[in-house]
Formats: sequence, C-alpha cells, structure tokens
Amino acid sequence: MTKVVGIVGWKDVGKTFFVTEIINLLVKKGYKVGTIKHAHHDFDIDKPGTDSFKHRQSGASEVIISSSKRWAKIIENNNKTEKKLNELLREFIDVDLVIVEGFKNENHPKIEIIKNDNDNYLFTKIKNIKAIISNNKLETDLKIFKNEEIDNIVDFILREF
Repeated sequence: MTKVVGIVGWKDVGKTFFVTEIINLLVKKGYKVGTIKHAHHDFDIDKPGTDSFKHRQSGASEVIISSSKRWAKIIENNNKTEKKLNELLREFIDVDLVIVEGFKNENHPKIEIIKNDNDNYLFTKIKNIKAIISNNKLETDLKIFKNEEIDNIVDFILREF
C-alpha cells in the first residue's frame, strides 16, 4: 500500500513551499513521489492555442497528450461530482508515497502548517492531524516541527505514515 500524507493549512501559510521541500528531500533519498493538489476553483493545465486545448474546446471529454518526455490525460468533469481522494489515489501507478496538498476533510493522516498566530487551528477540528509545522508557541500534545526542520519532518513522514 502506498503511503499517503496530507499537508493542510489555511490560505497563504506556505503549504506548497513545504510540499516542494519535502518532495525534494524524499527524491534525494530515492523515493518515487506522487502528489495531488486540491483546487477550489476552475483551473486549466492546457494553454489556449495548443492543439490539445483545441481538442477540448471542440468537445472532447478526454484528451491524452504524449511525448517521449511525459504524458498527461485531461478529463472534463462537465460539472459532475468532484472525485474523492481515494479515487484519485488509484490513478497512481508507480510511487512510494503520495503527498496531498489540501483535501483537509478527507480521512488520510495530515500535517498542519501554521504561520500566523490565531486561534483558528485545524488540529482542534480535524482528528487525523498527526503533527504541526510552525514557529509559533502552541498548546498541543501533537509533534511540532520548526519551519526549518525539513529533514526531521521527512524522517517523521517515513516513520509514521
């Protein structure tokens, strides 16, 4: 079974920064890493003017773009229900670990990023937060990592998840 760890936090706390740092270190250690990024808005990975974009604009519900370097599959949901995290996880073929950015209400283990001093913490509301990354002083029994402790965070992920 593939290990899954979530990185969650409120907007603009640095989730993507920590995800990329964790990925870099895991890859250096020889792990194959997959990621899932949740978007709360309309997004596009294809640029207007490209042939594949024109295919979708013409009405294709699935488009595959392929080259010797990479391939991608774009599926139009057409306002259907968004896929659940467990459905998306089944799309991975050959990874050791998946890092999920967002999906805070799903049931996978998570690490919360806390940047600003406030009392609106996710770890008080969500049961499956296993650790926190913050330079703030917090009252909790959860493991707390300082922002610069990327090595320790990765070791924790490999050990605990």
